[in-house]
Amino acid sequence: MPYRDEIYFDAVPDREPAFPQEEFDQRLFRIRAVMAREEIDCLFLTSPESMYYLSGYRCMWYQTESPVEWPPSNGFAVHVDHDGFIHFESEREAFLTRMFSVDGDVRYFPPESYRDGTRFIADELKAEGWLNGTVGLEYWAMRPNRVVSELIQSRMERAGAKVVDGSHVLREVRWKKSPAEMACLEEAARIATIGQAAAGLAIRPDATELAVQGEVIRAMASAGGELPGMMMPVLSGKKTCATHGVSTRKKIRSGEVVTLDLCGVYKRYHVNAARTFHVGPPAPRVLEAAERAAGAMAVANDCLWPNLPVRELNERVKRYYEEQGLWDSRGWVGGYEMGIGFFSDWVGNFVYDPLSQKNADRIFEANTAVNFEIQVFLPDQAGAFFVVESFLFYEDRVVRATEEIPYGLCMIE
Repeated sequence: MPYRDEIYFDAVPDREPAFPQEEFDQRLFRIRAVMAREEIDCLFLTSPESMYYLSGYRCMWYQTESPVEWPPSNGFAVHVDHDGFIHFESEREAFLTRMFSVDGDVRYFPPESYRDGTRFIADELKAEGWLNGTVGLEYWAMRPNRVVSELIQSRMERAGAKVVDGSHVLREVRWKKSPAEMACLEEAARIATIGQAAAGLAIRPDATELAVQGEVIRAMASAGGELPGMMMPVLSGKKTCATHGVSTRKKIRSGEVVTLDLCGVYKRYHVNAARTFHVGPPAPRVLEAAERAAGAMAVANDCLWPNLPVRELNERVKRYYEEQGLWDSRGWVGGYEMGIGFFSDWVGNFVYDPLSQKNADRIFEANTAVNFEIQVFLPDQAGAFFVVESFLFYEDRVVRATEEIPYGLCMIE
């Protein structure tokens, strides 16, 4: 037998499943229940988050910006009437699927098209009878790209399927977490706390933003943390006004504010935490504004209980901002779902803020997780005050994920 086949198909790796089989069985049951309600017969999943949620499959390369010769066409097919699912994959990842995934039915693209499986996928699903009804694709996923997505859709339609947007199925199912997922979030919270503590030790005059970022990554990795879905920005001085900026070789100076927005990550589950530091004594006006901004966290904490109405949190926070004269100097106010994240995002599907009515009538249900953000521009162009906490909602309590790290301005002597 060729050495190549021994590696791809016969080698037995040490297994590293993310969760027990029972966890994945329950997830498949929930997915199929939503599919039945939405009258979707077959769902073809292509986003890294969805593939991981269904089977534990994960890798370092999803072909999102690859050459046209290497299209991102692998994915998972789920049928509403079947207990199993089909994993379509390049043979180059055969070893990887056995390492991480709980797949029972893996079908590899044929050698003549081992990178582009679109025709093979459509042919196999047609033979199974899975293209006779409505097929959902993840239109809102970051992969595949437009060309590949349209190719998959056209091949399925020519095989008789009615193709619709099925993005909402997994996004809805993932909103409420299992006990195993909540345990991952608590571990991610521990890792995030370690990361913020490491930042407090690394921030000093003349240290570069990148050097601080490196120390934070080192500390979290040593604690068992994985790389987050986005670059964790360490920003200093006026640069903090751009909360989506990136760390550079800029040196931190005495008298500057420094913000760090990070996620602790465990089994790809993210918990977000941001804090604002100040190198040396702050100006009185800066300190006073930061203290008032940090007070918004106390307002949120005062109304945290299971099944908290989203509207109530929004209204209380908005009222506090207005009473403190912060509303006109705010950045974004609100939060979003925390959970599974792959590059290049960790922002979940559910989002809330005082200016949006879309989710205002919902509640923060048990076994859900969101972050809560405070963004206020400081006086005298000193930069921005930026704090993020994540809330984990249970049946009988709410966990403030990183409350060990103070919410106010963290002083660096």
